[in-house]
Amino acid sequence: MPYLSSSGSSRRGGDGRLTTALDPQEAGPQDACGVFGVWAPGEDVAKLTYFGLYALQHRGQESAGIAVSNGRQILVYKDMGLVSQVFDETTLESLKGHVAIGHARYSTTGASTWENAQPTFRPTADGSVALGHNGNLINTHELRGMVDDLPGPDDELELHTRPAGEATNDTSLVTALLAHHPDSTLEQRALEVLPHLRGAFCFVWMNENTLYAARDPQGIRPLVLGRLDRGWVVASEDAALATIGASVVREVEPGEMLVIDDQGLRSHKFAEPERKGCVFEYVYLARPDATISGRNVHEARVEMGRRLAREFPVEADLVMPVPESGTPAASGYAQESGIPFGQGFVKNAYVGRTFIQPSQTLRQLGIRLKLNALEHMIRGRKIVVVDDSIVRGNTQRAQVRMLREAGALEVHVRISSPPVKWPCFYGIDFATRAELIANGLDVDEIAASVGADSLGYISLEGMVEATGQPAQSLCQACFTGEYPVALPDESLLGKHLLEATLKSPTMGRALPVLNNP
Repeated sequence: MPYLSSSGSSRRGGDGRLTTALDPQEAGPQDACGVFGVWAPGEDVAKLTYFGLYALQHRGQESAGIAVSNGRQILVYKDMGLVSQVFDETTLESLKGHVAIGHARYSTTGASTWENAQPTFRPTADGSVALGHNGNLINTHELRGMVDDLPGPDDELELHTRPAGEATNDTSLVTALLAHHPDSTLEQRALEVLPHLRGAFCFVWMNENTLYAARDPQGIRPLVLGRLDRGWVVASEDAALATIGASVVREVEPGEMLVIDDQGLRSHKFAEPERKGCVFEYVYLARPDATISGRNVHEARVEMGRRLAREFPVEADLVMPVPESGTPAASGYAQESGIPFGQGFVKNAYVGRTFIQPSQTLRQLGIRLKLNALEHMIRGRKIVVVDDSIVRGNTQRAQVRMLREAGALEVHVRISSPPVKWPCFYGIDFATRAELIANGLDVDEIAASVGADSLGYISLEGMVEATGQPAQSLCQACFTGEYPVALPDESLLGKHLLEATLKSPTMGRALPVLNNP
């Protein structure tokens, strides 16, 4: 029986994402990935997946892909770019079937290349596996050793002997492990593999007839289950379910694996839950219309703004957000303080991604391609400008300078999260610790560095209380340095770990191969 994996369309080069390309020194907190899966005989699953990914575009803008099965073969189509750039009507019409998964990527392990775009694909002796991943695994080096040690004649399973152009991400390793199940079903193999994974993961994967989903025991990244009239859906956020007309059933539980086929839905618990949801999902990552652990994200952000106003009041004439991420918190600050709310920045809605690189002259203009100040709102006024976080400080420095040039008398910066002092290893691509401005400077020094008259960060307690979640159920590592999943040696971490091991094949091997049942 033939199995087909497409290579997608043209391999366009260059990342070109203006949010970082304009200023390579200011790569802000980049989103985690977005995953989507649907099992729905009789429905146009490719288009459902397309629109689901469209709703999750904010979680990853580097590449997009969809895998579809018609019961006989899996077709995977992926490319660099936004969902709307990768897929058109003709492509979607060619993806026919009853089960599909989709992925929108921001890279956290492995370079931003076509080879690392997802879903990944593996043929096996009795079927094929396609998989998409949101999160980041911290035992990638260990998993590489497990893949290297898999029995069989397929030398390409050994990452260090693979040719240039092969995938170099944690997702490809998991796909290889799942695909090796000669004496068991894929369902049984998954229950064997999942307990060996460390870090943050929300997986959607499929073979020719079945949709699977799983969430790590800490539940660091969100994953929800939805219902269609004729099927089931899983997605990173419930907004994607609403987009395609699916009803929300519940969250996928930490340590849970779901299996959906013509026999219905089955649930397996592969690990005891130790809930540590990412608090930064509430601060920035998730859409404002998402609900996570029963708490609406927009409401949480507005409450962060209210608490910020109580913790750091100031006399001013206008509260304005940095759009769009600062808007809910700014409205909360204005409500609590009684200072009028207004828009002081105009955002260019179409500067999200382009494959045309800006010239050096345009780079020097920096943020002005993204934001422009509304001078008539700002001139002669004392301004409170609200944003979600400060990473390196370059963006805030440019914003404050722009407000000064527009005639602001005073600029007071308020941030709806505490100082970011530690990198994330669970799916957010922050700067390294040495590059984080709050790691080397105190608050007054940061205020002076960005040129603000004053600077206030919400307290850790205030942020956590705004989420409505118990503090012990949240991962706050980027603020506290307390990582809920123990990290390996620093030499075994890093976005380009597997690229490095490809160049250094003598790097140590890891655990023994998983036992087959």
